[in-house]
Amino acid sequence: MKKKLALFGGDKAVGSEQGDMFTWPIVTPRHEQAVLGVLRGGRMSGLEITRDFEKKYARMLGRKYALAYHNGTAAVLGGLYALGIGAGDEVIAPSRTYWASAAPVYTLGATVVFADVDPETICIAPGDIEHRITPRTKAIVVVHYAGMPADMDALMEIAARHKVKILEDCSHAHGALYKGKEVGTFGEAAAFSLMTGKSLAVGEAGILFTDDREIYERALLFGHYARHDEITLEELKPFAGLPSGGFKHRMHQVSSAFGLVQLDLYPQQMAEIDSAMNHFCDLLEGIAGIRAMRPAKGANTTKGGWYYPHFKYVAEELGGLSLMRFAEAIRAEGSICNPGCNKPLHCHPLFTKLDVYGHGRPTRIAHLGASAKIERYVERLPVAEGINGCVFEVPWFKHRRPAIIEEHAAAYRKVVENHQALLAGDTGADAEIGGYSSFFKARKDTR
Repeated sequence: MKKKLALFGGDKAVGSEQGDMFTWPIVTPRHEQAVLGVLRGGRMSGLEITRDFEKKYARMLGRKYALAYHNGTAAVLGGLYALGIGAGDEVIAPSRTYWASAAPVYTLGATVVFADVDPETICIAPGDIEHRITPRTKAIVVVHYAGMPADMDALMEIAARHKVKILEDCSHAHGALYKGKEVGTFGEAAAFSLMTGKSLAVGEAGILFTDDREIYERALLFGHYARHDEITLEELKPFAGLPSGGFKHRMHQVSSAFGLVQLDLYPQQMAEIDSAMNHFCDLLEGIAGIRAMRPAKGANTTKGGWYYPHFKYVAEELGGLSLMRFAEAIRAEGSICNPGCNKPLHCHPLFTKLDVYGHGRPTRIAHLGASAKIERYVERLPVAEGINGCVFEVPWFKHRRPAIIEEHAAAYRKVVENHQALLAGDTGADAEIGGYSSFFKARKDTR
């Protein structure tokens, strides 16, 4: 016998106390002691703890060089500069991502060329890249979106064949594996946001990794003036002493101290999150209308800490029920269901109209020569434009507590089983799903 939906007065499927099931990060006495040590020692703006954090993280990831930043946006900007991106260059990036993966190119006088995304992963679609490569193209920003590793085999092959560089934006995918190799180890450089909401959370911070000494030193030159004594390349030495970009990118050592502890704890936390999330997905396997967005079993590909986990929504299997109505019913049951993901960046006026710096024409084409037309860069990306109506965010469990997880899965099963009762009051309005600067009302992704 079907249970009455909570939306219509029935009992909620999720009735137990949630406790710290969704609390993140998990702050321990070790974190507190480390942070207090920095505060009491007056070392907030120093470098020694940050250098320890960089070395430790680089060893764990298996990269030669790490450079910490005050946030992930700065790490992306520093990485692009370090890769040699400058005036008149083009950088290819996915339209579905947080704005920090793309907007920093404006600071360097470059432009972004948006590519469509894969509907199964929401990561950049390799098949939509090559026809966008021009003599101006210098790099591809690869975002491992919502913890799902991008198709690095195809992307690395394209980059190598066209002699363009790859900057991995791993801000959603700390610890994730692609065919057994950790994300952040493929491209010439990799940037991570480490802000409080991320799966490896250390505070307000970011970090850049590379195996190339020149890339590392260019990043130092651009925004780390206090570390110019590390510069060894003769072509860079004359410019040392002041930041070449006029930026101060130093990481706060309170975050560095917190991060040193977190690096020890994260592998076990990540394993528990992975177990919890896969349990939730397994419970919903084969349920009509919804599909877990996770790597295939046995592929040695993982989602790391499962930041911002999503499912696909197949409305036609539920009588055409709109995603908004479906989500409303799930939330009424006491669970979490946020429709959509980030809005497509290629449609935002920042990339179609705005003159940010007063060039007299859109910043998107300001450094491309007088003959450049904005129309060339404004085009349709069908998957990116339509995907918000067929994906949704699910609960992000931080602990493997089967009883609670099973209640949330029961909420989804209950709504699916009673979907016909929802059709009568369904307006079908899915127009304003997602956001640019935040993940809906309760979630912010500020790198």
